[in-house]
Formats: sequence, C-alpha cells, structure tokens
Amino acid sequence: MQTGTCENREVAPISRNTVLLLSAAALAAAAIYLHVSLSTPAERQAFAEAAALPSPYTLPSAELIRAQALFRTEAALYFIGSLWGILQLVLLLALKVPSRIQGLVERTSSSRWGQCFFFVFLFFGLNMLLNAPLRLYGHHIGLVYGLSVQGWASWALDWFKSFLLAWIVGGLLVMVLFWIIRRSPQRWWFWFWIPTMAAVLFGVYLSPILVDPLFNKFEPLQSVNPALVRQLERVAAQCGVDLPPARMFYMRASQKVTGMNAYVTGFGPSKRLVLWDTTVAQATPDELSGVFGHELGHYALHHIELGVLFAAAALLLGFFAGQRITWYLLRRFGARWGVRSQQDWACLAVLMLVLNFLSFFSAPVENAFSRAIEHDADIYGQEAIHGIVADPQGSTVAGFQRLGESSLEDPTMHLFAEFWMFSHPAIGLRASFAAVYNPWHEGLHPKYFHER
Repeated sequence: MQTGTCENREVAPISRNTVLLLSAAALAAAAIYLHVSLSTPAERQAFAEAAALPSPYTLPSAELIRAQALFRTEAALYFIGSLWGILQLVLLLALKVPSRIQGLVERTSSSRWGQCFFFVFLFFGLNMLLNAPLRLYGHHIGLVYGLSVQGWASWALDWFKSFLLAWIVGGLLVMVLFWIIRRSPQRWWFWFWIPTMAAVLFGVYLSPILVDPLFNKFEPLQSVNPALVRQLERVAAQCGVDLPPARMFYMRASQKVTGMNAYVTGFGPSKRLVLWDTTVAQATPDELSGVFGHELGHYALHHIELGVLFAAAALLLGFFAGQRITWYLLRRFGARWGVRSQQDWACLAVLMLVLNFLSFFSAPVENAFSRAIEHDADIYGQEAIHGIVADPQGSTVAGFQRLGESSLEDPTMHLFAEFWMFSHPAIGLRASFAAVYNPWHEGLHPKYFHER
C-alpha cells in the first residue's frame, strides 16, 4: 500500500477492465434513458400539434408579473447557490481551514472514529453557516410569495434535523471512504461505489418509514378519506395495478406549504403513494384521478428502480472522474492547501469540491432523465383515467392549471432554465401536450394500454 504524497504523484494507468466497466456504466445509463424516452406515433403527433398551438396554461396579468419575478429569483438562487457551494470550498481550502480542523481533531482524539465524526461535524457545520444567508433568503421568498406558511422556528428545527441526519449518515460514509482509501488508494473510486449504492438502497427503503415522518405527519388515506380511496381503487383496478389502500398515505403538507403535490416513494415493502392534503383539498375528483394516475405510472413503470439504476451508473462514472480530478488537484495545490495526501481528513474538502463541480455540470443530464420519466408518467396518467373520467384531456389540463397556480409557476417558456434546472417538464409544455394527446384516434394506439 502506498503512503504519503507519492500516491498522488504517480497516477495508475487506466486498466482495460476499468475501461470496460466505465463503458458498461455509460451504456447502461444511455439504455435506461432511451428506454424511458421512446415515443409512439401518438406522442409524436401530439408534440407536433402542441408546438403549433398556444399553451392552455395562463395566469392573470398581475399573477404573471409575480410569477416571472419569482422565477428570476429562484433561478438566481439556484445558480448563485450552486456556484457559491463550489467557491466556498475553494476559499476554505485556500485559507487552509480543512487542514486546521484536521489538526484540531487529531489533537482532540486518537480514535479514528472520534476524529472522523468530529471533523465531519465541524466541517459540515461550517458549510451550513456559510450557506445560511441563501437558505434564510430562500425561505423568506417562500413566505413573501405565499408558497410557504411555515414559521421560522419550525423551519429552523427542520434545518437542524437535516443537519443531524447529514452528520450521522455522512460521518458513517466518510469513515468507510477513508478506510477504503487507506487500503486501496488507487481503486477506492470503485470500492467506495459499492457501499454508496448500498446506502442509496437503504435510504430509498427507509426514508418513508424513518426519515419522512421526522418532517411531516402521515396518515393512512383510508382513515382520512375512504371515499377517495374507493375512487382511486377504480383507477388502479382498470390499470391492473395492485396498490392496496395500506400503501396509500395522506400527508399534512398544509402545515408548511400551500402548493400541491403527490409522489411515490420507497421500494419493496416500503413502497407507497403519498397525496398531500393540499392536493386533496384543492383538486376536483376528476383532477385527483389524474394526479393518482400519474403517480400510479411511477409505481407501475418502476421509475424508482430505474432511477436507482441510472444513479448507480452515473455515480460510478462520477466517482472515477472525481478520483482523477482529486489526484490532479492534490498534485497541483495539495501543499498550498495543507492537504498532505488523499488519506488526510482534510482531503474531504477536496473531494466535496470535485463532486460539487461534477454535480453542477451533470445536472442537465440528471434532469433530462427525470423529465423523461415524468413525461411518461403524464402519459400513463392520462391513459389510465380514460373511460373513468368523462374528459381526460380537459381534466388533465385543468389539473396542470391548478398546479401551476398553486406553485406560481411562470408560464413563459425558459428553455435554458428547463434544460439546466427543471426536474419536471414546464407546466406550460405539460398542459399543451395533454390538451392534444388522444391516442384513441383511428390508426393510433395508447402507449401503455393497448387493449383499450
């Protein structure tokens, strides 16, 4: 095993097996994306018709002005926050703050576990303080525009809970990371990918059971609104999806926000569908069927599982690139930053800098994948309620209108912002497509329900 700085001076050549593994990861990610992006003749026709028509999603002039101002603010916060996250790490490294924290923790404890969790606590805490102004301003904007009703004390408590979770989980992963680096300094990118994916799977599985209830109140939908459960069961039965009422939950989002939402989370025994109380309160029965159909699409089309597979391929590629960039930075700036080798606790700051950089510039790829599965869920939802809702197109468009109004989404098309920032297609685009999507025309077929 190499020690000291020599491990960063002589970079191991890329082996044939590594090239094959990375190529397989890239091909897997591309195959998953293509799988969820395949279009049908009915889709292509709807896209063409939608492009030629004005979007049905509109806002009154006064609300439009507010929505445009909100969009500009949110876009500025996104890009400033992302770039500040990178810049602050550069500044901390230039000031040798991580190496000073390492010196402190090493003087405080001789235990590797103690050093790790103390370092992570101090370093994550410092990052939290540096990000505080933007986080505070973001919550202020939510209150000003009526998107949030959460008091400052409750918001601060949620922020503190998030920090504790990040510290505990992050501390464990950092301990595993540096244990692997010490034993495999040249191949840690691959060996660390394995426990990282295990952590992702555990996180997806445990989040609805242990994490989400720390921040919001959940109840069985059956106990809150049994009539709605019966209505939704009709949609599930028509789709041939086994979604028992025990997996339908009602979240009291109105204690914190005013917007509408629903989502699918977990996998295996923890997989469930969650409806926000704001959605149930604001949407009509037909619109709720459409919302449920969309989320049922995520459930039936295994989008969570596909997302995990896509993340696995992306993380493998990202970890390999991250290791190579980290080695370069240590060779070039390690002495100036006071980071002696990749085995130093202070190297965590270098790794975070690299991963933040890669995450920012890979956001368009990740969001393109997310938009693809959201579009597929839109199609599934509209097809799922055909024959149950009198006007699937009209009710779906009305649902998007209500969703846009509740979130004050700007109907103006911002192609670059959607490309870089949006995990969902813009509501204007979703409404335009829904208004003209009709695969039951002669010569066309539904994408997911060919027998109907």
